[in-house]
Amino acid sequence: MQIVEQVQDRPKAGNIKAQWVSLWTGPAVGAVLVIAMLAFPGFWPPMSPTMSADEVASFYAEHTAWMRFSQVTFNLCGVMVLPFFMVIAVQMKRMKQTHVFAYCYLTAVVSGVTIFALSNILFLVAAFRPDRSPELVMLLNDLAWIVLIAPIGMVVSQFVVLALAVYFDDGPDPVFPRWVGHYSLATAVAMVPAAGAAVFHTGPLAWDGLLSFWVRNGAFAAFVVVMFFVLRRAVLRQAVDEGVVAP
Repeated sequence: MQIVEQVQDRPKAGNIKAQWVSLWTGPAVGAVLVIAMLAFPGFWPPMSPTMSADEVASFYAEHTAWMRFSQVTFNLCGVMVLPFFMVIAVQMKRMKQTHVFAYCYLTAVVSGVTIFALSNILFLVAAFRPDRSPELVMLLNDLAWIVLIAPIGMVVSQFVVLALAVYFDDGPDPVFPRWVGHYSLATAVAMVPAAGAAVFHTGPLAWDGLLSFWVRNGAFAAFVVVMFFVLRRAVLRQAVDEGVVAP
C-alpha cells in the first residue's frame, strides 16, 4: 500500500497516521507493563488475603525496592494504554449510529485507568514506610488489592458498550465483524466474578483466586491482543475507503 500525497487528503491521512501510531502504542506499552508485572513480587503468586499483618509487613520490608520499581513503572506507563483504546472509540464513531456508545466507551476506559492508577499509589504508599505499624501496612495492602481487582463496573461497562455498538452497527459494511460483539460480551462475563475480591478471603473469588485474578486479568490481556489485529484491519480498511491508501 502507498500513501497518496494529495493536499486535500492530508486531514484524512493525519487521522489515519494518528490512529496507526496510537494502535502500535499497545504492544509497546504492553511490553513495559509485562516487565513491571513480572518485577512485582506480589503477583508470583498473588499475595494472599489470609496473610497476617506481620507477614504482610515483612513481605513489604523484604521486597521494598521491587515493589517501588514495579509500581512506579505501572504508574508512569499505565495511562499510556489510553491511545490504544481510543482507536476503538474512534472506530466506534464510524459506526452507523449515534456517537453515544463511543462516548460511553471513552468514559468507561478513562474510569478504569484512573482506578488502576489509584491502586498503584496505594501499593507505593504501603512500600513508602515499610517500617510503620504492621496493621497500617496491612490496611494499605488490602486497599491496594481490593481497588486493583474488585471495581469491575467500569470494565464490564466498557465491554458491554462495545458489544452493543457492534450489534447496532448492522449495515452492509460494519466497522467490526459481529463476532467482536460476542467476544466482548464473553470478556465482560469473565470480569464479573472479580467483584467478589472485596468480600471473600479464600477461594476462586478472593483477590488471589482463579476467577478474580487469573481469569479476569488473562481475559483482559487476551482481549487487547485480539483487538490489536481487529483494529489493524479496521484502520487499514478505513484508509482505503477514504482514499488515503491505495488499495
